Amino acid sequence: MREVISALYESMERNEPVALATVVEVKGASPAQVGFKLLVRPDGSAIGNAGGGVLAQQIKDAALAALLEGRSRLYHRALRETGPDAVGTLCGGDVTLFIEVFHPRPILLVVGGGNLGRPLAEMARIIGFQVQVVDVQPDRATAPQIDPTRVTPWTYVVLISEDHITDEAALRQVIDTSAAYIGMIGSRHKVKTILDHLRADGVPEERLAQVRAPIGLELGGRQPAEIALAILAEIVQVRHGGTGQSRAIGRHLPDSSSYQGGR
Repeated sequence: MREVISALYESMERNEPVALATVVEVKGASPAQVGFKLLVRPDGSAIGNAGGGVLAQQIKDAALAALLEGRSRLYHRALRETGPDAVGTLCGGDVTLFIEVFHPRPILLVVGGGNLGRPLAEMARIIGFQVQVVDVQPDRATAPQIDPTRVTPWTYVVLISEDHITDEAALRQVIDTSAAYIGMIGSRHKVKTILDHLRADGVPEERLAQVRAPIGLELGGRQPAEIALAILAEIVQVRHGGTGQSRAIGRHLPDSSSYQGGR
């Protein structure tokens, strides 16, 4: 168990997703015992013991499926040849596990630490993002440069530097990564020009289509902090699969004669 917990801690420190399968109930004959643990990584490698043999392989497969879906779950196996949840063995017992998915902390990679970058970074930290800021001015940066090898499916990239050359150069570095989100600020003319440059250099259309530009939801605000809020709102929408539409049922408050709320 110590080895499993240590591996879990190391994965969280590296901001890597893992699934931890823990045996929570055993009935009848079974090679598994309550408390057995199996830590499973996305590449299929595993550490620990959840019972061995066919049972362990099926638990590992279930943990990989939970990782892919991104949801924790209870998982039941019957150690019988036939019937619901049957493993195909003759032990005759039942095993229930809790498969817990540990999500990496999302990373916001901001290229440009100026008037937009500062409030964006501050707001993103408040809602739990690990923030990295790349900027040519060292006093505005927390990272010296973009490292494409460290851009993962849990990285959200925002290109809001103060010139189109920097934004284009940064886009070229992240366009082929597995980033969950790539957004770039700019007029439609600027956006078209940059994307045309990449298109001319052979970047596939499906990659270009992943770039959200101009960036952000249309919230109406024009102050730097308001634009930063619109950018972060779009990122949250993408992350959680939201619609970006108002949740209000009606457009107006009730008139004062029928309003029951307090002041």
